[in-house]
Amino acid sequence: MTVNSQCIDLCEASLSDAVHAQAIINLLSIYALDPMGGGRALSDYAQQNLVAALAQRNDKVIILAFVEKMPVGLLIGFEGFSTFMCKPLLNIHDVIVHPQYRGQGISTMMLQKIAELARERNCCKLTLEVLAGNQPAKAAYLKSGFKAYQLDPEMGQALFWEKTLD
Repeated sequence: MTVNSQCIDLCEASLSDAVHAQAIINLLSIYALDPMGGGRALSDYAQQNLVAALAQRNDKVIILAFVEKMPVGLLIGFEGFSTFMCKPLLNIHDVIVHPQYRGQGISTMMLQKIAELARERNCCKLTLEVLAGNQPAKAAYLKSGFKAYQLDPEMGQALFWEKTLD
């Protein structure tokens, strides 16, 4: 695909490919330092072990975006299961676009690609979480057809909570 006269190539990442493995670590490291990624460097442990840990998972989907062989986008998702639909779903865990390439539609292309892959897996839906203050990401997700999740308007929208385990 071409955006702003630049050719953007999307592919499913191969974790045995050293270029892909390093691209995942580099892009995730950039994102971790961003305020939307927590503003803290990716731990040494994560940098050293992430690719091997991902390689052990059968439920992963990893998409990379390249501009002239430079990695500029990363999307990582994991398969889950919808009990109500009795079908798999894909949860998008990370969407990263290198700061110099934001605003060029790369996230939209990666979201389209993961939707295609989810359909191939017979998934019933895509899910993701987004920080309330991340307006650019929210705009990209809305443009791609995502919306806030609720079962009953009287009960309100679903909230994402966490409990950190030691």
